[in-house]
Amino acid sequence: MKIPNTHVIAFVFLAAALQFQTGWTQGADSATGNPCASLPDAHVPQASISNNLIHAVIYLPDPTNGYYRSTRFDWAGVIPCLAYKGHTYFGAWSPNHNPLVADSIAGPVEEFRSADGALGYGDAKDGGLFVKPGVGVLRKVGDAPYKYMFFYPIVDTGKWTVHAKPAEISFTQRLHSSIGYSYLYTKVLQLVKGQPVMVIHHSMKNTGTKIIDTDVYEHDFFMIDNTPTGPGIVVHFAFTPNATRPLQNGGEIEGNDLVYHEELQPRQSVTSFLTGFSNRASDYDFTVEDRNTGVGVEQSGDSPMSNFNFWSVRTTVAPEAYVHLHILPGQAQDWNIRYRFFAK
Repeated sequence: MKIPNTHVIAFVFLAAALQFQTGWTQGADSATGNPCASLPDAHVPQASISNNLIHAVIYLPDPTNGYYRSTRFDWAGVIPCLAYKGHTYFGAWSPNHNPLVADSIAGPVEEFRSADGALGYGDAKDGGLFVKPGVGVLRKVGDAPYKYMFFYPIVDTGKWTVHAKPAEISFTQRLHSSIGYSYLYTKVLQLVKGQPVMVIHHSMKNTGTKIIDTDVYEHDFFMIDNTPTGPGIVVHFAFTPNATRPLQNGGEIEGNDLVYHEELQPRQSVTSFLTGFSNRASDYDFTVEDRNTGVGVEQSGDSPMSNFNFWSVRTTVAPEAYVHLHILPGQAQDWNIRYRFFAK
């Protein structure tokens, strides 16, 4: 993939928290060790942050050497490992990593998905331009509907800036396109002092001439201690979910819980869009837990959900809560997601 010289990524380092290597600079758990201390992709640009309770490795956006360089998910905030009390919550869910494959990624990553797939995709002709927030300006190939698993040629990644502190890291992408879609996108991953909590703060400012109208969802590739998805894994919702299609392979909804009666095997999945939530932000609250060990994570948001898809395979459980963005030129929209990690 050729990236023109005009496509710049700037990394601004604050203190010594930003490390382009695997390993911690502070805060290792002396009682249990640090499960994230040695990852296989040591050559990938990365940072480590810690609040002395949570330790996390974050891969950084880089069009040449980055861990993820495909065109589906936002490049910022990829977490290959997060540890609390010796337990891990994210990892490499797919064994064969390829940075140009759409879903070859890890952590609580996000995708911006508009009605026609991406901003301007429906208006673009073959060879024309469209915009995928968090990725950049892409080129349309053919006249087929948008395919989220397809790698579209990257024309411009914009300008990425990274700032790091010991317990937080921020990413900013400035993107200007010739088709009216331009923005300033900021994502901050913050570990809350004295709590096993991570908050992801988002802000999107529309600096273009066209309305930014899109959904964004968190594709949580949860991997609690690499436990296979099956009995013991429970997803609890603040609302009573209804599956829009029958759940397969032993998945079942029991009240406000989604449970598994069988251990998923390779190539098996439990997946469906879910309904039952209201337009209240309080419904954006769910927990994934291994009840055999008492280890899990609660995820909540400060915005109403616009849609909800649930997807799980043997190696990962991925609740996908959507938030709708409608941003007029010159305006901005903020949204935040909170993760509370626990281990009983």
